[in-house]
Amino acid sequence: MSGRLMGRTAMITGSDSGIGQATAIEFGREGADVVVHYLHDHAGASHTKAEVEKAGQRAVVVQGDISVEHQVEAMFDEALATFGELDILMNDAGVDASGIPVVDLDTDTWDHAIRTNLYGMFFCCRRFVRHRRDHGGHGKIINITSIHQEVARAGGADYDASKGGMLELAKSIALEVAPIHMNVNNIGPGMVLTPFNQRAIDDPQYLEEQVQSIPWKRAAQPEEIAKLAVFLASDDANYVTGSTYFMDGGLMQNQGQGA
Repeated sequence: MSGRLMGRTAMITGSDSGIGQATAIEFGREGADVVVHYLHDHAGASHTKAEVEKAGQRAVVVQGDISVEHQVEAMFDEALATFGELDILMNDAGVDASGIPVVDLDTDTWDHAIRTNLYGMFFCCRRFVRHRRDHGGHGKIINITSIHQEVARAGGADYDASKGGMLELAKSIALEVAPIHMNVNNIGPGMVLTPFNQRAIDDPQYLEEQVQSIPWKRAAQPEEIAKLAVFLASDDANYVTGSTYFMDGGLMQNQGQGA
């Protein structure tokens, strides 16, 4: 590893599994201390912490529901009490689409997706920006959105709307924090083999069927997303802001074929 994040501290929401976990481990290998966040899976968060420490870096585990404002504040309070300062925020925690058409979608299900994915990002970014503003500016925000910030699906209105909102929220924040030299960017994955796609992990035949619409004919591994996150968190990306980097094996380019 090149040590591109040496001396920095990152908070990664949802780092008990999937993309968040892979990124926390990769950040640790690149020299960062890590705040590992989870909602329910303490064992997964503990595993992430152990892997970061195995890389020679410090890690602390915090628990909280990112859709609840006071719990986000408590998460940041605990992290700052341990490390004193945060340099990187990655918003990864979220919930998937319900699969329910709008005509049948109840308000509680809609609220759950919007509050977790969009409000959660808002609460975390607001606290992080306030912290960086009070510590001389600079800092990196990375949001895990999705190709579905732009590509809609029937049955995915709750998720797709939340991810589209994340896109515009990130762009607004990027403009607001540019004067203090903070960077705000999104990573928009396509199909990734995480617990969101557990069926594909468990059923090779189902996975083979699903990847046929992907030009590369495979899903991504979480570690591939993590390597892009390292770039966006590093000084190599200091002039990049307000952008979305899609990692989808060409899936978005394939959506319009045959029209």
